[in-house]
Order: sequence, then C-alpha cells, then structure tokens
Amino acid sequence: MRIKEAISESIATKQRILSDERLIGLIKDVADTCAETFCNGNKVLFCGNGGSAADAQHLAAEFSGRFNYDRAPLYSEALHVNTSYMTAVANDYSYDEVYSRILRGMGQEGDVLIAISTSGNSKNIIRALETAREMGIITVGMTGETGGLMKNLCDFLINVPSAETPRIQESHIMIGHIICEYVESAIFPK
Repeated sequence: MRIKEAISESIATKQRILSDERLIGLIKDVADTCAETFCNGNKVLFCGNGGSAADAQHLAAEFSGRFNYDRAPLYSEALHVNTSYMTAVANDYSYDEVYSRILRGMGQEGDVLIAISTSGNSKNIIRALETAREMGIITVGMTGETGGLMKNLCDFLINVPSAETPRIQESHIMIGHIICEYVESAIFPK
C-alpha cells in the first residue's frame, strides 16, 4: 500500500509552499484582501468543479458560519449550491456558462471571486474569471503549479507547486483554512 508514500508526498508539497516566500506573501495578500472586502460590506464568492466545488462550498461555509470561534457571519457563498439553477443553465445555455451567468446576478464591483481549479483550464472557471474582471470583481485563482489558462485572469494566483491533483487539493484546503483563520482573527480579534 501507498499510505506512507502518499502522506510523504503531501508533506513534501506543503514543505515547498512553506519555503516559498512569494507564495506565503501571496496567501497573506489574499487574506488581507478578503478581510478588507468583508469590512467594506462586500462578499467573497467561490467556484470550482468536483473536489474543487466541495472545497469552494467548505470554505464559503467557514466564512459564513464560523471558523475557530463564535462571531458574526461573513457574506460568502459557493456559486454552485443551487442545483436547479445549475442544471437549468447547463441545459439551456452550456455548462461553460454556469458560473459566469450567476456571477452577473450575484456579484458586484468590490467583491472577491475565488476560483478553484487544479488544472487551471476548466472552461466554466475561465468564463467566470473573465466575467468577474469585466464587473470589477477581484479575482483569486487557486490552482496547480502551471496556473493553466486562468493564470492571466487572476489578480492573485495561488499556484500550488505540484502537478498531482490530490496533492494540489490537499494544499488548497490548507491554504483556504489559513485564509479563513487570518480573516476571522483580523475582523473579530479575541
């Protein structure tokens, strides 16, 4: 079995993040931007596919519910949580349009969109980022080492130094938790 090997690979990816001062600074910049966005009365929106959709929903819940301790909720949402909407738009338009269309209805200038894609090439994520930029929404990409096609559409690109989907996703949730913790303590200091 590959149990110890998989754990070692996960640790090695996280060690590469830990030793990359550019990435550490970028994570802090994204956390600062999210905190400022919430303080300005705006929201943080998330999108992703598959496991990245699960991460998007998980992180939105950490902001809108709570992370480490009881405090006021922060306006955050994963754009895919309405299955009737998702299936209707995918059927009537295209799956490529599911995030960009709802972003036009929910988003506003000054919001943040955190787009999660391990490859950086998901068409519906690319369209969402293009729409966000048109609307004046701050764009954050969480992806793998190359950044894919989304790298040129992000104000902040957190590209995990790995090409392996499981290692990228494990790092995305770690980074997302760090951002949530930072934002929570910045806005609601104990």
